[in-house]
Amino acid sequence: MHWADSVAQNLARRGNSHTIAAGITPSGIFHIGHIREVVTCDIIVRACNDAGMDARLLFIVDSIDPLRKVYPFLHSDYEDYIGHPLYKIPPPDSEGRPDLGAEHNYAAHFLNPFIEALRELGVNPELSWNHEAYESGKFEDAARIFLNRRKDVAKILTEISGRPIAEGWYPYTPIGHDGSMDGLTVTGWEDPYVLWIDEEGNEGKSHIGTAEGKLPWRMDWPAKWAVHGVTCEPFGKDHAASGGSYSTGRQLVDLLGAQPPIPVPYEWIQLKGMGPMSSSTNVIVGPLEALDIVPPEILRFLISSNKPKRHIEFDTGTELIKKAELYDHYCRIYANQNEEKNDGDSARKVKLKEEQRGAIRFAQVIPREIPMITSHKASFSHLSMLAQIRSDDESVWESMRTSGMLDGEPSESLVDRLRRMRNWIASEHFPDANRLVIQTSVTSDARDALLIPDDISQN
Repeated sequence: MHWADSVAQNLARRGNSHTIAAGITPSGIFHIGHIREVVTCDIIVRACNDAGMDARLLFIVDSIDPLRKVYPFLHSDYEDYIGHPLYKIPPPDSEGRPDLGAEHNYAAHFLNPFIEALRELGVNPELSWNHEAYESGKFEDAARIFLNRRKDVAKILTEISGRPIAEGWYPYTPIGHDGSMDGLTVTGWEDPYVLWIDEEGNEGKSHIGTAEGKLPWRMDWPAKWAVHGVTCEPFGKDHAASGGSYSTGRQLVDLLGAQPPIPVPYEWIQLKGMGPMSSSTNVIVGPLEALDIVPPEILRFLISSNKPKRHIEFDTGTELIKKAELYDHYCRIYANQNEEKNDGDSARKVKLKEEQRGAIRFAQVIPREIPMITSHKASFSHLSMLAQIRSDDESVWESMRTSGMLDGEPSESLVDRLRRMRNWIASEHFPDANRLVIQTSVTSDARDALLIPDDISQN
């Protein structure tokens, strides 16, 4: 059984309708590591729907979270915006300076290309901007409960996380007169207002039914589960650690009268030779950059063929060729599933075939689409060679027909694969071991070896 079908089985025990949630803080440039969470959600949604359930993918954008620091890709002018909600600050221009005349805010600026990449991968989530949820009062009840029961909240946080909570602490982060969340001290709670004072002694109050503040992360997360009815959520392994935010969240959500979602912890996607990808350290390959050279079904396959708790090493070099050829191999296994007899197979082999077929099923861009079995016999590596020695596409197809690798016209998927292949070859990511150097003249060494007279080689 594929890992997503196993998750779907567990969800079926909780009912027929499910919300699978993903969340992201759009604080900077997205990378393909972020894709793992959302594609994992999409795969689980498809598994649930294939099993006859009604599942949706909710993508929660933490747009009310503050800018925490000036990242390497930002100009020092952003010092003025530290502590301000991301949806309230301008995006950077080409030089990293705040673009005060931009159409989109900072959060949308970084999110939009990521959404474009997701759509190319066949992922079409329902978006929920967190600042809009706060503005509309969706978090008011949760904030009220946490504030009224702040001693219970503090006890849960202390006992599970091991971190002491200061006397007089309130589970709420207000926004000050200057638009920043930094430098404020909460002084009291008078429903529906949280009272506060800033570093200069200016007093103020924030209405919990608006976007005048927000819940701290460890309260905000379980509040989202309750507000949106989340029943399953994949998340990074750091949140799954003992004493982590899922451990506290599953206790805090009980105060709200809701259930915690079924957790699906996942490992990071690492860039080969550089460790886990990180926007803040600029160790990234962007999702659109990746899709420029990698077919979307291969990128989905990278995730669907690995269990969430297994780390993925993203390699745009020779390993990409191996992964693409493994995908084609699994497609053939999927196509032959009705012809194969499993009577003589061991239980382990039967299980392996089920996992392989599941990996292909969930790698397809269009849900429930039957994988297209290649109408050609050219491997990914052979196609990379043809793309280098044939400058136009038609000559590639003609070469494949001549060698018996292609019957008739190329399929849309093959045309698309060649297009991305050419992009890959032209990029810095293409492996040197597979790069061909085309000689336009006979070298002196070659001439001597072939005993070609000078007058012939010059004609």
